[in-house]
Amino acid sequence: MAWKVLFFQTARGEYPVKEFIEKQDRNTVAKINLSIRLLIDYGPFLKPPDIKKLQNKLYELRIQGKSSVRIFYTIAAGKYYLLHAFIKKSQKTPPKELKVALDRMRKLV
Repeated sequence: MAWKVLFFQTARGEYPVKEFIEKQDRNTVAKINLSIRLLIDYGPFLKPPDIKKLQNKLYELRIQGKSSVRIFYTIAAGKYYLLHAFIKKSQKTPPKELKVALDRMRKLV
């Protein structure tokens, strides 16, 4: 079964995660697309190290490579919404990045 994965759209009509992906190098884009494909194919059956639950209804898709990419997502109405993406540079998730994802998640509900 294919799970529905959508990009979060801002009030201005922008797609922040899609725009983030477009700015990455070819190898990183390929790895991100593979991870999104895993989410489409396996949905809730996808397990660590590919995903990690951060909070209630907030997860991160973990992409390893030359640079570690994180894509925060949530599940609403049976669909997966890619909320926010960033390049991880430290062990801990920066609170600023988490806040962006949580704000976008609240706009979906």
